[in-house]
Amino acid sequence: MYIKKTTKKVKGKTYINHLLVESIATEKGPRHRIICSLGSLAPAPKEEWLSLSHRMQQALAGQTSLMEDVVTNKLVDKVPKLKDSESEVITIETNQVQVQEVREAGPTYVGHQMWKQLDLERILQEAGLSQAAAQLTEVMVINRLVDPVSKHATPDWVNRTALGDIVGKDFSELSDDALYRNLDQLHPRRDEIEKQLAAQERNLFNLEESILLYDLTSTYFEGQCGSNPKAKRGYSRDHRPDCKQVVVGLVIDADGFPKAHEVFEGNRSDTTTLDPMLAALEKRLAKKGGATVVVDRGMASAANLQQIQQKGYHYIVAARQSERMEHWQEYEQQEGWQQILRQPSAVNRSQKKSSVLIKKSLSGQQVHILCKSEGRKEKDRAIRQLHEKRLLSDLGKLAGRIENRQLINPSKIHQSIGRIRERYPLVARYYEISYDSQTAAFSFQENADKKQTANKLDGTYMIKTDRLDMSEEEIWRTYILLTRMEAAFRSMKSPLMERPIFHQLERRVETHIFLCVLAYHLLVCIEKMFLDSGIHTSWQTVRDQLRTHQVVSVLLKTVNGRILKIRQGTTPETIHKEIYKTLRIPETVMTPSKSWL
Repeated sequence: MYIKKTTKKVKGKTYINHLLVESIATEKGPRHRIICSLGSLAPAPKEEWLSLSHRMQQALAGQTSLMEDVVTNKLVDKVPKLKDSESEVITIETNQVQVQEVREAGPTYVGHQMWKQLDLERILQEAGLSQAAAQLTEVMVINRLVDPVSKHATPDWVNRTALGDIVGKDFSELSDDALYRNLDQLHPRRDEIEKQLAAQERNLFNLEESILLYDLTSTYFEGQCGSNPKAKRGYSRDHRPDCKQVVVGLVIDADGFPKAHEVFEGNRSDTTTLDPMLAALEKRLAKKGGATVVVDRGMASAANLQQIQQKGYHYIVAARQSERMEHWQEYEQQEGWQQILRQPSAVNRSQKKSSVLIKKSLSGQQVHILCKSEGRKEKDRAIRQLHEKRLLSDLGKLAGRIENRQLINPSKIHQSIGRIRERYPLVARYYEISYDSQTAAFSFQENADKKQTANKLDGTYMIKTDRLDMSEEEIWRTYILLTRMEAAFRSMKSPLMERPIFHQLERRVETHIFLCVLAYHLLVCIEKMFLDSGIHTSWQTVRDQLRTHQVVSVLLKTVNGRILKIRQGTTPETIHKEIYKTLRIPETVMTPSKSWL
């Protein structure tokens, strides 16, 4: 600081003023800032101005002198008094700066912004939830998206993140009981929320919904689940036949956005789930019928295809393996095949480029697309050889039990044979398995002709459709979209941690799965926006890149002993800025706050 004399002429009269000035650095270089006016009279002889300005600077910084300085004190009184909480300029002890309460912000911030873009708070409130319940639901969904933990552990997780800073709420008193009660409030409102969310995404992303993909997966439990009638043992897609499970049916569109989901009994047959799922679609979609439903061979029965058509939909479906056998001579023919190049999918860039041969065949009002793939040939053969090895092993064990008279009841022997056939349908069909109760002779013999035909058909599959207006390539590429169902189930089971389920009550199991579906909506929105920008990445990658963007508390101790606490986000790094720009969200994760301790 220094003292500066200024003069100014107004209407021929000269005015003199003395200013206390400091030099500051700006983007345009050093500049002078006026602290205050000291009046027209010189505060002291000019040779004392430098010493006087130094004493005033010390006094303004809160330093006191052992000797009372009357002149300095009078001049300091002329400086406009600012409250510490209003002043942007303070003098601090640099060796006592502290950084506290560091919290991860980036992933939860993106989740919150996606929640806002989908207008989920409004949707939940219109479905009958209070604002507080809607906010708790957001917490639970973002947890599934970012770092899935149990409902019991969620309150601790929330307070380890900057979610409270981002949404502007104190979650320090949040309890797991509140989260369990919120599950119960959500349960009866799931259908309405799913319907409104589908409409919001349709408008936001201009989705056509002309292609609907339907498939099933299973999710297993920890515990006995005695209070859940849907918890049954059945075919486990998780390879956990020892656990009870439920079956989850999911419909998504060609862009991967969920349209409807249902939770079925764990032993429910695939074919019996289609009708209730089509009924659910009628309730959730704005338009009914007209779309093409794509399903896998588990729902390829004639009754299922009739159900689809009766609802006003078209179908594309993989034929059952036995139907493929009817065309084995056409597969043997060399002419008529068209080669299609398969590019890596948008949702799985790790796939390698491959090709497939396809041929169109008409059967009344149905189109059959015969397909051959060298890559699939190796996979089919490996799977068949593995199943055959296991079949022969089980047959050998059964033969040993019969020979050692550990199993002598004919009905039980036939039951064992039936179970083995059921366990290995892929290879049991070309083995003759018999038991003669009169002679107690058990035998199994390979049918060489059937096995040879099966060898020839390795790498082949067949697609059926009632879409007579589509080319064979269009039909094939539409069917291949089912790989997006696989990606959806992988996402729900891996980063969103749908399994295992620890809830024992049916309604809470269903709501837990619903929360995972809501989190998947956010995930699809994020990945869709990246794809629209030509960037092929996954949520897991984005999430990990964002973890270093944090919220911190900076404690600044002033020279007069007071402590200023500033709570704000760290400056985003280049990768953070690129992510936020792609998602069209602000870079500032929270409004900074200041308080004096």
